[in-house]
Amino acid sequence: MRRTGTTSHRAHRRSAALCALALGAALTVTLPAPASAAARVDNPYAGATAYVNPDWSARASAEPGGSVIADEPSFVWMDRIAAIAGTSGARGLRAHLDTALAQGADLFQVVIYDLPGRDCAALASNGELGATEIDRYKNEYIDPIASILADPAYASLRIVALIEPDSLPNLVTNAGGSDGSTAACATMKANGNYEKGVGYALHTLGAIPNVYNYVDAAHHGWLGWDSNFVPAAQEFRKAAATEGAAVSDVHGFIVNTANYSSLKEPYFKVTDAVNGTTVRQSKWVDWNYYVDELSFAQALRTELVRQGFAPDIGMLVDTARNGWGGSARPGAAGPQTSVDAYVDGGRVDRRIHAGNWCNQSGAGIGERPTAAPEPGIDAYVWAKPPGESDGNSQPVDNDEGKGFDRMCDPTYTGNGRNGYNPSGALPGAPLAGHWFSAQFQELLRNAYPPLNGQGA
Repeated sequence: MRRTGTTSHRAHRRSAALCALALGAALTVTLPAPASAAARVDNPYAGATAYVNPDWSARASAEPGGSVIADEPSFVWMDRIAAIAGTSGARGLRAHLDTALAQGADLFQVVIYDLPGRDCAALASNGELGATEIDRYKNEYIDPIASILADPAYASLRIVALIEPDSLPNLVTNAGGSDGSTAACATMKANGNYEKGVGYALHTLGAIPNVYNYVDAAHHGWLGWDSNFVPAAQEFRKAAATEGAAVSDVHGFIVNTANYSSLKEPYFKVTDAVNGTTVRQSKWVDWNYYVDELSFAQALRTELVRQGFAPDIGMLVDTARNGWGGSARPGAAGPQTSVDAYVDGGRVDRRIHAGNWCNQSGAGIGERPTAAPEPGIDAYVWAKPPGESDGNSQPVDNDEGKGFDRMCDPTYTGNGRNGYNPSGALPGAPLAGHWFSAQFQELLRNAYPPLNGQGA
């Protein structure tokens, strides 16, 4: 059943901390006072009008056919300290919030994304802070964000904060000395600054009554194996008890952030077998226990509750780019000549490998943002705004701390984390977060469900 009730246990122990944060906040724009503070709710997406980012909307509308999705809500990314005040290419956090009020929105979505040593296993999304700069993260990044979000002018907004994509999952799979490990991830595991940063963000933002924290939980093609699944839930629980944080500071989790894993695989199940060979033995599934994001999200939710998170936590799924429509989308199960033919012929996720994550060729817009679509799922959301690059396909000098990751190079033949398969990345991609017109156009063409009557 859907979770029931309107008042969450998370409303407790926050008022004193709110007052402390609000003392440091200063209004820069005169706005009408909100009619009333947003009541604490079980699912912040239920019945809400979400903010549409005008910066993204303008870029989408400028593309041929882009107006069909230009009014969809998506997350605003705070991916460096400068983004808080705003840059030449994007308005700052306070300006976004003011615009949300002007739109009449009552839901605002923001990505918290600037940990020390950020994205230790993916150079394209490296950040500005060094591995030891936890104090800068707290004082120059989280505290200013919290001060703005705690401003009483925004009390009528339900503010969903997506906490640090990829960070904690990297500690589970990429820091332990196995084939997939990296020295940078081992450093972050040893110094504890991912856990300290996430804990501090949860504790500080969780003190604001109208903020709802959702922690990033990777995707099924990362954490779906039994060797990763429970350890990941345990790692999330550990971070939620660090730097003053508690499980009550976590409203839920999000899967598939900025990724491409299909929401549902309609033509095969993980329990299927072909000629006595289980689907789990296929090259694509590779002994994973999950084949899509919905089943993974619902199962992970159960495990998280078992690990001590609240029984009413909710899950989000990023569906911005996991539609996999267009002419390449299969319409039936694959042939039963072999387990690989069965899976490869019927899977809607058309990536070369489930570990491929950068600007994937053939991807399409997925389900539009939707509240409470399935049991345990608070919403399908667009965390990664369609059209924003995952990373540059060639080296690019920049002042954003972003490196060149070969997984964004279409000529790259892979590494241990993607089974030494081609990257599947599109050519001509700009820096992560920058507008990538060719990808946006492909996402429109391959949307599923189709957009405005387009064919599947």
